Amino acid sequence: MRHRPVTYSAGPNRSEIAFQALADPTRRAVLDLLRKGSQPAGQIAEAFPISRPAISKHLRLLRRAHLVREHREGRNRVYELNAEPLRAVDFWLEHYRVFWTASLNGLKALLKPNTNEKPKRNPKSRTNPNRFDFRKEIENDNDTQAQIASSDRTGCDVLHLHTGSN
Repeated sequence: MRHRPVTYSAGPNRSEIAFQALADPTRRAVLDLLRKGSQPAGQIAEAFPISRPAISKHLRLLRRAHLVREHREGRNRVYELNAEPLRAVDFWLEHYRVFWTASLNGLKALLKPNTNEKPKRNPKSRTNPNRFDFRKEIENDNDTQAQIASSDRTGCDVLHLHTGSN
């Protein structure tokens, strides 16, 4: 028995088509190339180590996703970037930007050394005398419990944090 692809009765919306088009690294590279300005298909194809028919297929998918516009100049098909569909992608990514910004700011606040103290030399650090000592910073924080399994195979300390009233 053959595996048959799943099809949906209602076609994908524009944002889904844009995500599908952006999934391929070659198509993302074509969009990066078109950020510099409009270019004929032949010039776009010369920038890649794949065949012209393959580039034509990528351009067709980008055109169907409305990520590029095509117009003719004589015998050439000229493509230009249309960034409008990328707004849906940007909107979707914004939720993750907020999440990662908050998470990284929290980590930065936790790991930020006290600026009044002079950094002490860590005996395990051979190359960097100003290496941040996690143990001292964690010991001063009452809300955080840390378990440090010293020296994994690479010689680096492994740090496990447990925060909150766990």
